[in-house]
Amino acid sequence: MTEKKIDYQEQLDALRNAIDNLDREVVERLSRRQQQVDQIVALKKKHHLPVYHPAREEDLISGRRRQALDVGLDPDFIEELYRVIMRQSRIEQTGKMAVKGIRPEATVLIVGGYGEMGRYFDSCFSAAGYRVRLMGRNDWPEVAVFCEGVDLAIISVPSDKTAETIRTLAPHLPAHAVMTDVTSIKKEPLEAMLQSHNGPVLGLHPLFGPTTSTLDKQIIVATTGRDDEACGWVLDQFAAWGAIVVSATADEHDEIMAVVQALRHFATFAFGQFLASRKVPIRRTLEFSSPIYRLELGMVGRLFAQDPALYSEIIFASEERRELLKAYIESLSNNLSMVESGDKAQFMEEFKKIADWFGPFGEQAIRESSFLIDKLIERF
Repeated sequence: MTEKKIDYQEQLDALRNAIDNLDREVVERLSRRQQQVDQIVALKKKHHLPVYHPAREEDLISGRRRQALDVGLDPDFIEELYRVIMRQSRIEQTGKMAVKGIRPEATVLIVGGYGEMGRYFDSCFSAAGYRVRLMGRNDWPEVAVFCEGVDLAIISVPSDKTAETIRTLAPHLPAHAVMTDVTSIKKEPLEAMLQSHNGPVLGLHPLFGPTTSTLDKQIIVATTGRDDEACGWVLDQFAAWGAIVVSATADEHDEIMAVVQALRHFATFAFGQFLASRKVPIRRTLEFSSPIYRLELGMVGRLFAQDPALYSEIIFASEERRELLKAYIESLSNNLSMVESGDKAQFMEEFKKIADWFGPFGEQAIRESSFLIDKLIERF
């Protein structure tokens, strides 16, 4: 018995040593891969190329999935592994590209520069070598001095103050300066900039907040104003930092963002408001909850852990958004008779209509939410 136990242990030790050697080889090869990435970074910095290349990444993933099948591995496992590797690669690239300015000699003025988003953009442009000036509400008597020689003016003030700020600032800007705003609505600010400033105009909406640690795959919407060529370096700079630039007209942006931001946040607010009014024992519900409920409740709790002033600006930013919210509330009341009667047939009929409207996205939603649920289970 003792001899067999020793033989077993020796075999186990030998196998474990072999695995350790393979693990060391994996780490060494990852290091060699990173060296190749560093060479790519050097080329991208030299030629002002963006960090994120979606077609390249998807081709790589598809190739590794096929390879996994060929060698008897789970392709989903290999895809997840490589997405982690590629994200780390992008973060490394973004960190190194952050110090690369497309026009490092340019002067950037951030109006509202002492707010959270203003300071965030200050850190981005300053790290890339730009000369950055921050202008606050007490600096308006010196506005002409602040605007002298400016190449890019970023308006980062509350949305209800944006148009007024644009009209006040514009007369002091050099004719060549790119004027842009970063508010969550685009039509009114864009019109104000076009009317007030004769130079290049660009509307921007960053779909990320000031706590974002990296711009890797963060989305920034760009709305064309005037002189795309003169504005190009600004968009190139965000792309160099790893952001994804999505182009849209001001009308399209405002229509879509009314749903993506205002309606979604208000629906979350209303759900949280109802839970609070009913004094639902949140922590106790989590003990009975499925992972999907925990995920949904986490999004509700996330909203109420943030600045109410920010969300009030987003939700009530325009008359169009308020009209949409009124229509949403009315649509909820239309279901009252169905609830009162417990009409299951009507519910299923409406359910099927909506499922048909969602179409193939339903299957995509199941895959993506299942991935998130699995990650949530692993974490908690």
